[in-house]
Amino acid sequence: MALAFPCTFCTPFQLKTSPINRRYSPSIRPQATSSEFRIPVEISSPADRGSLAVPTHKVTVHDRQRGVVHEFEVPEDQYILHSAESQNITLPFACRHGCCTSCAVRVKSGELRQPQALGISAELKSQGYALLCVGFPTSDLEVETQDEDEVYWLQFGRYFARGPIERDDYALELAMGDE
Repeated sequence: MALAFPCTFCTPFQLKTSPINRRYSPSIRPQATSSEFRIPVEISSPADRGSLAVPTHKVTVHDRQRGVVHEFEVPEDQYILHSAESQNITLPFACRHGCCTSCAVRVKSGELRQPQALGISAELKSQGYALLCVGFPTSDLEVETQDEDEVYWLQFGRYFARGPIERDDYALELAMGDE
């Protein structure tokens, strides 16, 4: 069953308003106006779309940090992380732009497309690493979350120093005391 709703994306651009200079006319308030142009948009369920339906794939995420396995469906045109969140599934993330390694996973089986994954190199991608925040499934997929620091080290560690940086709790305590 399809429902028709007016397009609300363009509405702010289509409102008729008169220019008001508040500096010289503080008593004049803008009046609420309505849009002159409204375009009906159909919202339908996948069953109503017929041949235009986007394929969905089963995604299984083994969350090592929490000891939980999540299974959910993701359409090919949606990010895995966004689909998980819309189904009330909590997965690790930070930036949501593919620039960090917080949502990094290792692909156990299946394939995904991740054209905007800047947080991992082509080398790591070829080793099966992926980012859930910018990954689109192209088949049924099984992945395992990874330790963020481990993936970060694989990505950037060779460019910094000679090994992992030792945490200096005393320096951290001094820095926190300055704030």
